[in-house]
Amino acid sequence: MKEQVLTFLKGNKVQDNDVLVVGVSGGPDSLTLLAILKELTKEISYSLVCAHVNHNVRKVSAEEKKFVEGWCKDHDIVFESMIIEKYGDDNFHNEARNIRYQFFEQIVHKYKASFLITAHHGDDLMETILMRLVRGSTLKGYSGFSARVEMDDYVILRPFIFFTKEEILNYAIKHKIPFVIDQSNFKSKYTRNRYRKEVLPFLKKEDPLVHEKFLKFSTLLEQYNDFIDRETKKALAKVYQDGVLAIPKYLKLEPLLQTEVIHSILEEVYQDDLMLVNDRHVQLIQALITSRKSNAFIYLPNEVKVVKSYDKLHLVIESGEVASYEIELIDYAFLPNGKHLEVVEHMDENGNDICRLSSKDVTLPLYVRTRKHGDKIELLGTKGHRKIKDIMIDKKIPLEERELWPIVTDSKGEIVWLPGLKKSKFNKTKQEKCDIIVKYY
Repeated sequence: MKEQVLTFLKGNKVQDNDVLVVGVSGGPDSLTLLAILKELTKEISYSLVCAHVNHNVRKVSAEEKKFVEGWCKDHDIVFESMIIEKYGDDNFHNEARNIRYQFFEQIVHKYKASFLITAHHGDDLMETILMRLVRGSTLKGYSGFSARVEMDDYVILRPFIFFTKEEILNYAIKHKIPFVIDQSNFKSKYTRNRYRKEVLPFLKKEDPLVHEKFLKFSTLLEQYNDFIDRETKKALAKVYQDGVLAIPKYLKLEPLLQTEVIHSILEEVYQDDLMLVNDRHVQLIQALITSRKSNAFIYLPNEVKVVKSYDKLHLVIESGEVASYEIELIDYAFLPNGKHLEVVEHMDENGNDICRLSSKDVTLPLYVRTRKHGDKIELLGTKGHRKIKDIMIDKKIPLEERELWPIVTDSKGEIVWLPGLKKSKFNKTKQEKCDIIVKYY
């Protein structure tokens, strides 16, 4: 095993004077990896830094930290650690993984390391692939994880991907490498543990070298994914700009590329939380795009809202707050939609961005607010009232913009102006007498 790890390191250009950060929990996998890497410093003169994360969910976590720290001290290895003080409401394993890798990256940068080494092995790869096959994922997701991953300024290496859990454990016992056992790895309430205890033994009984077949499958999928990824990037550049998907252009793509484009957008939005979305969410987005409705939306995990507005689609992260406001309009108002309302003394223009009123016709002060259910306006030059909602539909105002669109009323609640869209019966022409002029820009 040691010789195979050495060959792997050399093949990935690990050289003298490099710094290697090793993620170590204290279990048999990571301690065996650290022990082998320490032995191999006789072959390649690199430096080792052990990075340990105390997940703070078991009583023995503090003892495990002391154990790993002591082992590193005995073997002259730099030791760095962190403790996760609290977790959010996210998926525990996903959140812990994100925090762990953020910490590893901090240590990589602190020591200017060239490589981050983790102890993921062949069984881990099988579990990951099987879980994603059952749950649904992308082509890249189905491939599990890679033996080598290029980051911005360092490389992640996984030398144990070629070995099974049993092989690593036997090596640790044979070479008297101490380790601790995480009892939570045996609890069936965790999905991965159920695959580990029930599915993998069956597959290994069918073929003791099944992990090699999974590695070949993973490598093949990565190759196909690399090709599709290049094509997807070309398509994405044509149909998705500034966070907006152009639906007509998107619908001209091949179905496979359509799916990959959606996955790429989800990766951009979710980043480290990508595990929260699956094929069902992609199908919902596709159904929204092809829906006959001009304006509609759906919700995804983490308060992500997918909005379709006519021929455009985009994803927004909801703040959880109600998008509403009411502001007294005296001289000037900066609006939540980024626009302005200003009372001016003179204006030659006469479009829908200008409103002229007489204080004799309305009750001051004026207010500007968001729309309410059932809002109606009596338009200039017409008889009867018209719903604000219908006006916005006619004007093709995107759904997400309607919630913040300003509506100007008097103190009695009478709608006197729909800035930028329509004027009410209260509006005066340039020839008529008025003492209030408001500009929207």
